[in-house]
Amino acid sequence: MMINMGDVAVLGTGRMGKAMVERLAQDGHSVAVWNRTPSAAADLAERWGCRHATSPHDAVAGADVVICSFAHGAATESILLDPQFQEALTEDSIVCDMGTSGPDTAQRLAQEFAALRPSFVDGPVSGSVSSVLNRQLLVMASGDSDVVDRLRPVLESFAKMVIYVGPAGQGQKMKLAVNLVLYALNSAIAEGMALATSAGIDRDNAYEVLANSSVAAPYLINKQASFLSETSPVTMSLDLVEKDLRLILTMSDLNNLTLPVLHGVLGEVTQSVDSGFGLADMADLYPYLMGWEKPQRD
Repeated sequence: MMINMGDVAVLGTGRMGKAMVERLAQDGHSVAVWNRTPSAAADLAERWGCRHATSPHDAVAGADVVICSFAHGAATESILLDPQFQEALTEDSIVCDMGTSGPDTAQRLAQEFAALRPSFVDGPVSGSVSSVLNRQLLVMASGDSDVVDRLRPVLESFAKMVIYVGPAGQGQKMKLAVNLVLYALNSAIAEGMALATSAGIDRDNAYEVLANSSVAAPYLINKQASFLSETSPVTMSLDLVEKDLRLILTMSDLNNLTLPVLHGVLGEVTQSVDSGFGLADMADLYPYLMGWEKPQRD
């Protein structure tokens, strides 16, 4: 049975979760929201006419779909494996983890939910807040293919494409492969900008050339404000980039791969985090390489 309109619970109302709530509410879904920082969820609920839940199990009570978007796999497991949370779900509920929790977390959750009536979908994403708001997000969905198909109408509130990649855990693995390319590109842009501007080329001109050269990619357009202005908000912090890179390293080791680019990018990011840039935007690798102060972003 396909889910068209219904009750949706969104757990984790950070940048991505907040945008998902906006699109779901605009599309007519009845949405309950919960966040570890209650004020963030309360403000969001008031703005979009959602129900502000006081706990995860309160949020998911009666929900057809539960969307989770947490920063770490440990946080995801602490919520989804809680007995009160599981007891609040209906036998027809679908729980979809859209964060980068890692393959091990996805597989543990899939095993746990296989013994329960509710279904689990591992559905990490590629894109940004603007991708969500413009219905351009890519979802790498894994789990039971029939359950993924039931979930599609809800995901299409903010996704341009839902690609099924196999059993639960495969979505996380594919996301890590995507992120390896993304983070390598981010480091290459930061280093290219450092090389050009340290040689006396104007910062804006250097970025314009990169964005219109043979290395041009949508990421260069999406991150332009972050690379050229220290006042644009943080969209992905370097400490979270480091977290993802360590998940990628674990995955590569398990598959007996030697990936020199991965090791170089991880070393660079770790050095920036150790130098106090952990909460800075990933584009702030550029000022870090230039020896500048950490930008004061929102």
